[in-house]
Amino acid sequence: MHRVLPRVTAALFVLLSSFVASVAPASPATQSPGPLRLYVLDCGAIHVADTARYQLRREEVETSELSVACFLVVHPKGALIWDVGAVPDAEWQPTGSTVVHHLSLPDGQTRDIPLTRRLGAQLAELGYPPSKIKYIALSHYHYDHTANANSFADSTWLVRAVERNAMFASPAPGTTRPDTYARLKDAKTILIETDQYDVFGDGSTVIKFAPGHTPGHQMLLVRLTNTGPVLLSGDLYHFPQERTLNRFPVFEFDKEQTSRSRIEIDDFLKATSSSLWIQHDIIANSKLRKAPAFYD
Repeated sequence: MHRVLPRVTAALFVLLSSFVASVAPASPATQSPGPLRLYVLDCGAIHVADTARYQLRREEVETSELSVACFLVVHPKGALIWDVGAVPDAEWQPTGSTVVHHLSLPDGQTRDIPLTRRLGAQLAELGYPPSKIKYIALSHYHYDHTANANSFADSTWLVRAVERNAMFASPAPGTTRPDTYARLKDAKTILIETDQYDVFGDGSTVIKFAPGHTPGHQMLLVRLTNTGPVLLSGDLYHFPQERTLNRFPVFEFDKEQTSRSRIEIDDFLKATSSSLWIQHDIIANSKLRKAPAFYD
């Protein structure tokens, strides 16, 4: 009996080790991409002092706060970051609780931006630091979507020529921070020329043209197996009441073009049975699963 016991113990140890290895989750950095996944990242919020900028009265909206959402799409062929926040990570220090950052824009406007977590830290936890992001795409050039763009200068930038030209014009458009995306000027770039651009070539992740808010404003369709197709709004709308009451911000690049885009997008949503996620809708955003959870 004493001779057999060591062999039995060793065998049990090997068996137990194999079982633990099979059930233990791999660290994010070593996980294989697997099926398509969509992560919702927390990039803060914006305190809106005056809803009149959106042609809405305060009593017409449930809250005057807007969310700032960033998104990571992970596909077997690579990862895409969509919109990158309102405040660069380097300009504020996390404390473990909400920090209200007072942001001054080049045109003299100011914004109060509540922040909790840096974008870079969230991506690192998922195993997708900027060095592992294949593509960067911005819905448009406003400051609250471009903050950390310089961190992705080694990624391939997916943008429309009309938008890129506006971003690097002199002077730059209002409510922009050109310093936050200056490095993209020399990044590898794909200039999108079609209404819809299939990022990975399989129809799962499609950038759709929806101009008006800015010249090259665009939206992102992600066709998820279990969740269904989701269309990320960019700034086609900010408050859901813009959609229900047919209101338009006073700072549209081309209001009539925005109106046409909204009509076309409504038709597109019906034709594709897609869900519209209004990125700035803080109430709807609060109900979404945040990374490291994901949608698939």
